[in-house]
Amino acid sequence: MEFFERNIRSCRWGLLLAVFTIFCGFALGGVFGANEAALKGQLKSDGQAVLSSVYKGDQKKMDKTISKSWSYLKRAHLHAGAIGAAVVGLLLLLAFLPTNAVFKLIISWMLGLGTLGYSLFWLLAGFSAPAIGGTHEAKEALEWLAIPSAGMLLIGTLAVFLLLLSACFTRKRYY
Repeated sequence: MEFFERNIRSCRWGLLLAVFTIFCGFALGGVFGANEAALKGQLKSDGQAVLSSVYKGDQKKMDKTISKSWSYLKRAHLHAGAIGAAVVGLLLLLAFLPTNAVFKLIISWMLGLGTLGYSLFWLLAGFSAPAIGGTHEAKEALEWLAIPSAGMLLIGTLAVFLLLLSACFTRKRYY
């Protein structure tokens, strides 16, 4: 047990963030399933409030934005579960790869924050799009969250891959 605890400790923060993200994804699914009509109604209400000023009275454009916003909310739910689970797997692998604890800690934080941030990006984009006039506008307004989150996920995943590659093809013995 001590071996497991020693190896997992340096990845604990990323694991906690990833499992929390998975929980949030499941919770979103429950909320969406129980309140779909109310949520869609709120999106429509947000769009109606700015129909003349933001959409210039274009009902079709507003309806398209609301429909796509609902898709973004579902995307947040799916990304939280899927990317969160992938990150848990990557971090469990990382915990046992031969590298120093500080490097593991940095990668762990990157992957944990990346999965939470990227899922949150889709959720915020979905909720904000009707009021600001479109999903494109919402994504642009939230690129401050999307770009670093996606970047952390990509860099963290690449780091785990390179460490795994090194562990698989070097002759060093780490046990």
